[in-house]
Amino acid sequence: MRWPAKNAGLAIAAMSYIAVDYLRHLSPTWHSWLQPALWSLLALAAVVRVPSYRHWSAEFRSAIPFVASMLFMLSALLFEALSVRSVTAVLGLDWHRNTPPLPDTGQWFLLALNEKLPSPIVEILRARIIGLHHFLMLFMMLAFSVLFDSVKAPGLGLGARYMFTMGVGRLLRAITFASTILPSARPWCAGSRFRVPGYPHHWAQKYYVPYATDHDAINRVIKLDTAYVDIGKPVGDYRPDWGSMSFLIDFLRPTMSEGPSWYNLLKKAGGGCNDLLYSGHMLVAVLTAMAWTEAYGGFSSALVWLLLMHSAQREIRERHHYTVDCIVAIYVGILLWKMTGFLWSHEATSSNRRLTKLETIQSRLIQASKDSDMDKVRELLKEIELSSEERKDPTRIKYARLFRSATIVFALTVVVLAFILTSDG
Repeated sequence: MRWPAKNAGLAIAAMSYIAVDYLRHLSPTWHSWLQPALWSLLALAAVVRVPSYRHWSAEFRSAIPFVASMLFMLSALLFEALSVRSVTAVLGLDWHRNTPPLPDTGQWFLLALNEKLPSPIVEILRARIIGLHHFLMLFMMLAFSVLFDSVKAPGLGLGARYMFTMGVGRLLRAITFASTILPSARPWCAGSRFRVPGYPHHWAQKYYVPYATDHDAINRVIKLDTAYVDIGKPVGDYRPDWGSMSFLIDFLRPTMSEGPSWYNLLKKAGGGCNDLLYSGHMLVAVLTAMAWTEAYGGFSSALVWLLLMHSAQREIRERHHYTVDCIVAIYVGILLWKMTGFLWSHEATSSNRRLTKLETIQSRLIQASKDSDMDKVRELLKEIELSSEERKDPTRIKYARLFRSATIVFALTVVVLAFILTSDG
């Protein structure tokens, strides 16, 4: 961690955002006034800084990795959405209602603390101070802070690393929770969130149902290493006509009451019940905290980690996840972030590029120094920041301006849509 941070502006803005957003619980009236005012102020400050931003060439080089990382992350999220619905539907609602949650010593510990700690501290631990959308918006603020030189450019490089790491994490998460289906810590979750058949899928009827509770059957199937129980004709599912997308039927297990559209059905898989190991919410929080610590540092990064721990204990306390889900998400997120430094790193390439440029003009710089030509020295040093071709080529200047405008408009549009299309940003 770099200590202290380069400047405190980003830290003040971030903590102001958290405090203002928490007003929705304390004073909704003040929140309705202050939150739009704060975001309008931050957006205006970002737009004003655009003309004086000096690193558009670095942003342009990062544009392709940024887009590729975004597409990879969206593909991983699509696979995760399919897996969420699949693990919820494969064993049917009867299994969800009748299977007890796993014992969780972490939650027992938190319940014990409720009895030992003073009530004000317990209320702070229970408070909904920070959620998933806060961590996402904290990262957006971190990426935009390149405009104020709070974070090393390029911001698109930092965004590419964040999204690529997120995509890898979500892909590994989907593979993990789909491999072994854990009972939800909320047994009523599946029935309240999904409309799936009450009985298991015919595949699970053959390989799971006959051997689920009978100790002798489990022992025998271990010895034989083959399914031996004849279950007769398995119960069939409703199968709509989805055309070329019919391969999704066995994964999504639709019912007649949910309608004929696979797209609307898939949108309901945004949050599941058995997508437990490991926690997706905590993965987002950890990646934000890691990015904040590496890119910005300072006392505010310690506050972000403190908020992360508060969020983790709330996930356990409210039975959204088991303790193991949060613990695994923390160390997986840290390790994944450490492995993706090739996309963006605070210590990496900016200074190296400047040294390379300095080597190319070294002889001219020495000659200008000998001639005491300070104007020439200033001009040569300026070339380290801005390429002479970019300054002389009108076409390149034109496309650079178009790129910077498109980048800012796109980024600000995403932020605005996040507030319009969701209830909490």
